[in-house]
Amino acid sequence: MSKETVVFQSILGPLINGYIEEKKSVGYKYRKGSSLLKHFDNLATNENLSEIKLPKELVLLWTERRSNETLSTRNGRISIIRGFATYMVRLGYEAYVFPAATISIDRYSYVPYIFSEIELKNILTICDRYPISDVSPNRHLTLPLLFRILYGCGLRISEALSLKLNDIDLDQGTLYIRDTKFGKERKIPMAGTLTKRCRLFIEETNLIGSSDTFLFRSPYGGRYKESTIYKLFRDIIWEAGISHSGKGPRLHDFRHTFAVHCLKKWVLNEEDITNLLPYLSAFLGHVDLRGTQHYLRLTADLYPQIIGSVEQNFSTLIPEVSSDETN
Repeated sequence: MSKETVVFQSILGPLINGYIEEKKSVGYKYRKGSSLLKHFDNLATNENLSEIKLPKELVLLWTERRSNETLSTRNGRISIIRGFATYMVRLGYEAYVFPAATISIDRYSYVPYIFSEIELKNILTICDRYPISDVSPNRHLTLPLLFRILYGCGLRISEALSLKLNDIDLDQGTLYIRDTKFGKERKIPMAGTLTKRCRLFIEETNLIGSSDTFLFRSPYGGRYKESTIYKLFRDIIWEAGISHSGKGPRLHDFRHTFAVHCLKKWVLNEEDITNLLPYLSAFLGHVDLRGTQHYLRLTADLYPQIIGSVEQNFSTLIPEVSSDETN
């Protein structure tokens, strides 16, 4: 939900706008937060709030658990209103701040699916022999390269599909990642074999034109939609004999697999992960080390044969959580 499509009508509207702009100024896209605050703005309007303050009664009404609502969804609403209340207090307004001790937001509740090397090989083999489509002439060329970039570079699907010709440096073998989830633009290297595949793909698909041309062009103009690629992904993993539950595997799990496989290699090679972890964090575009650290725990959990080494050498780097983050 963009700023242009959101109109806040309550008396708190200008403050809500200010809070959203502050979030965006430090790198957050804040789309979901803006959407939730619009719902809160509607509540404030319906409750006829007439003073520029955030009363306890309104906060408790907003944070009340709804029918069939999960705890994580409610906690998300609580987190939003806590942040806004803190912002109001900082500006000198009266606002009730919901107690932090009453909520627990688990960023790591999702357990990602980590593809084995055999599963990755099967997926890519199926992509390499994907049938030619009259409706989507370049689909059989797009899927092999796209999935290799997702795994080989640890990209989010949105980042991969947003790549344009001017983001690819075939001489240096790098990708420039723009418009990321947390606003952390970055340049990342590709393996030599992947760079060669990019060059061949550009030649085979006749990608000649503006530097703003998308690498993965949709036959209907613009770039492929994530939903389209996800549907094809579901068909491919089914053919590869990988069962799909309600929670995965997902396209995002290529990114998780990249990180875990990278850490596994480092641990087995007895590399100094204390020094290398910040590089992986920057490579993945994480806001801080916390997200990257959880991959270390996941690596140890998935590969019991190296857990002793992980616990002995890197226990101080492993946070006290049960699983991985989803970004």
